[in-house]
Amino acid sequence: MYGPASLPRLQKRSLSLYGHRTSIALEGEFWQVLELMARREKLALATFIARLDRYRPPEQALASLLRLTALRFALQQPVLSPIPDSPDHDGT
Repeated sequence: MYGPASLPRLQKRSLSLYGHRTSIALEGEFWQVLELMARREKLALATFIARLDRYRPPEQALASLLRLTALRFALQQPVLSPIPDSPDHDGT
């Protein structure tokens, strides 16, 4: 079971988008995926995020857009190794 101590910690990063400084807080795993995506596009992370942000609907938060983008990318990747069940997993 997950408790407050086991929750992923947010990592805050600052970058410039369109000449304005902004801070984004995401879990480290999302940053890892976004960095991989940016490298594959041969772009700096800030440039990659700016490109995504350019087409973001105004009602969607940037952090939400980035999490969903990373999740969609990760779901398309082949699974390299199975994720072990947690000790208290009951199979439901």
